[in-house]
Amino acid sequence: MTDTASRPQTTSLWPLFAPRGIAVVGASRHPGKLGAALARSLCGYAERGAHLALVNSRDETMHRSVSEAAQAGPVDLAMLCVPAAASPDALAEAAEAGVGAAVVCAGGFAEAGGTGLQYQQQLATVVAETGIRVLGPNTSGFLAPHNGVIASFVPGAAQVPPGRVAVVAASGGVNHALAFLLAEAGHGVSLAVGLGNAIDVCASDILDYLCEDPHTAAVALHIESVADGSTLIASVRRLASRCGVVALIVGRHDVGAFAASHTGALATSWRITRAALAQAGAVVVDDERELVDAVGALAVTRAKPSRDAGVGVVTAQAGPGLLLLDDLRARNVQVPKLAQRTRESLSTLLPPLTFQRNPVDTGRPGPELGQVLRTVAEDPAVDIVAGYALYEPDAVDVVAAVAQGQVPGVPMVLGVGGAGQAVRQARAQLLGVGVAVAADPRGVAAATGALVADARARAGSGGKVVLPQAPAVDVTGLYDEDRAKALLELIGITTLPRRACTTRDEAHAALMQLGSPVAVKVLDAALLHKTEVGGVRLGVRTPTELDEAIDQLDRIQARRYLVEQMAPAGVDLILGARRDPVFGPIVLLGLGGTTAEVLADVAIRLAPLTAVEAAQMPAELAAHAVLDGWRAGPVLDTTELGRIASALGALLVANPGLVEIEINPLRVIRDGLVALDAVVQAREVDDAHTH
Repeated sequence: MTDTASRPQTTSLWPLFAPRGIAVVGASRHPGKLGAALARSLCGYAERGAHLALVNSRDETMHRSVSEAAQAGPVDLAMLCVPAAASPDALAEAAEAGVGAAVVCAGGFAEAGGTGLQYQQQLATVVAETGIRVLGPNTSGFLAPHNGVIASFVPGAAQVPPGRVAVVAASGGVNHALAFLLAEAGHGVSLAVGLGNAIDVCASDILDYLCEDPHTAAVALHIESVADGSTLIASVRRLASRCGVVALIVGRHDVGAFAASHTGALATSWRITRAALAQAGAVVVDDERELVDAVGALAVTRAKPSRDAGVGVVTAQAGPGLLLLDDLRARNVQVPKLAQRTRESLSTLLPPLTFQRNPVDTGRPGPELGQVLRTVAEDPAVDIVAGYALYEPDAVDVVAAVAQGQVPGVPMVLGVGGAGQAVRQARAQLLGVGVAVAADPRGVAAATGALVADARARAGSGGKVVLPQAPAVDVTGLYDEDRAKALLELIGITTLPRRACTTRDEAHAALMQLGSPVAVKVLDAALLHKTEVGGVRLGVRTPTELDEAIDQLDRIQARRYLVEQMAPAGVDLILGARRDPVFGPIVLLGLGGTTAEVLADVAIRLAPLTAVEAAQMPAELAAHAVLDGWRAGPVLDTTELGRIASALGALLVANPGLVEIEINPLRVIRDGLVALDAVVQAREVDDAHTH
């Protein structure tokens, strides 16, 4: 891949996605060949009166070169349908002819290894020397229906209608799969791009292009790997401020090389990428079906920015309504109890045995459905209305009911169950009036969850952001637990009274000074997990017990000891900050001990982050109820946790020589938060100066 900092850049990708003319290099008369398939896909482009040139030096009925094709009309885009070995020369020829962009369709490059690596480097060299923009190689192309450009060899691609959803996919196959799903859902696409090997044009480039695309209202982003995390996050943040972005990240079961710490083991690239994109404003989903429902909703409507958007649920059938409610609750969506006035109004519209508190069950829908929708939408606690109804035209006109029930500023998501052309037409009409549509309760929940997540993300993006500052510190040498805790104290994190001891006599003096009970630990910077080697003894009360503890530590060749006051009982967390090779400094929060590793129940943020942002992390943990006074236990002060997590991230940002800081456990006690153990890793001195 070329160095993005040194390669020539153009200000726009219009030669690629909105070309004035296209040359198909390697066009063929043989129907089964790639060049023939692409020429067929581009017939619609030629029928619009645009210049489509077929290039094949061995066919006298076609242009012999791109230069010759350019003499017959403008050529901004070259579709290269030649083998990998011939592609670098074909690209160089196109650049010399003044072509602004090219799509390299062939495979057999870096993904194939061997000589393919050489061919890909040759392509990258042409890009670096000429500035031509290249999509691919190893891509099935792109669709830009609004511009009449179906630059794809996949059958059926030309049947995807123009729409308001853009697809940016790492894979050409996923790109087309999503485009087809969006078409089936009634959306179509504004642009659909498969990146392939992405030697030049990458996801960030296309996201920046879409920031100025008037046809795009929402973007579906498919990620397999990230080369430049900061650039991607900046692009997503810019785009999400203008339109909805929904991301699907591959690699849930990534178990790549773990760091020695718990933080490193928990912070897989998949989790970090998801967290980073969500922090930048994207809605993160788990599969392609959810992606289509989510991005389809954001293409037609967005909720007002809100950290706790409330959803009013209206269902015409109880069973699907329960499925919808269950799914919403699993997404941590607020389904508030309706106001007394709202319930009184509903009681005049619905039979007495129906449930009317939220969700609202209408029974079989009737003419009152529109007024029910409006009544729920007007409730002060409702920001979004989510509903489901089977298509029963004899009972109710769903489209008319929605028209009656819409309230300005309150988005609506409606599931319409049924089959056949009439159902598809009803869904299309609803989309046309700005109502997000799904075919089933799960789809309604996915769409509603996307609106809520998008509203939360935008609620946190307004106003002036004041990031924490941290001191520069001396990072030379090794950090044992005592030195690590001294660093935490420097940024205001509470630790327990302790004494570092080099002799047995000093340990006994520490016991007298600190009072019992104490914890006695081996003090050795090389031991990151002291408990695993028998390096910790808890609850030591008497001199005799202290001698026994020291004897135990001496058996593992301890040379220094840490004697520390014991902490009250509480709930243990792990809080860590480390440098990710792709995204830079991150902060991770989870339950302490081994629980977090077993359940992988963690929240992650990029650093630096504000204390307010960090304070929201505990709510993302599946086990967050444990932190809310479970079984009369202590209650986590999220404001204090936010301050600590923010300060930890800021410390890493301010000190490039620090590699990782981990507090495990960070104990929640009735008086606040206290760090019971800490690990700090720094680079070697020479290495730190080179970063």
